[in-house]
Amino acid sequence: MRSKPVVVSKITFEPGNRGGKPCIRRLHITVWDVLGWLGSGMTEGEILDEHPELEHADFRAVYQFVAKAGRKTNFW
Repeated sequence: MRSKPVVVSKITFEPGNRGGKPCIRRLHITVWDVLGWLGSGMTEGEILDEHPELEHADFRAVYQFVAKAGRKTNFW
């Protein structure tokens, strides 16, 4: 099975955009916004309906970014 490419390049950091938090494709939507919506029970489809500027591939970028960031964090 071939592995899929890492899409972290969709995640951007800019000091003037949402305080430098990780955003999706220079939009004013952060990785944390998307995770918060998912955590509150919204589906990817519902999020896309409410935020048409997002693309389905953005979710993969969010998941890959968080997986990579989580490996660098000590929780205890």
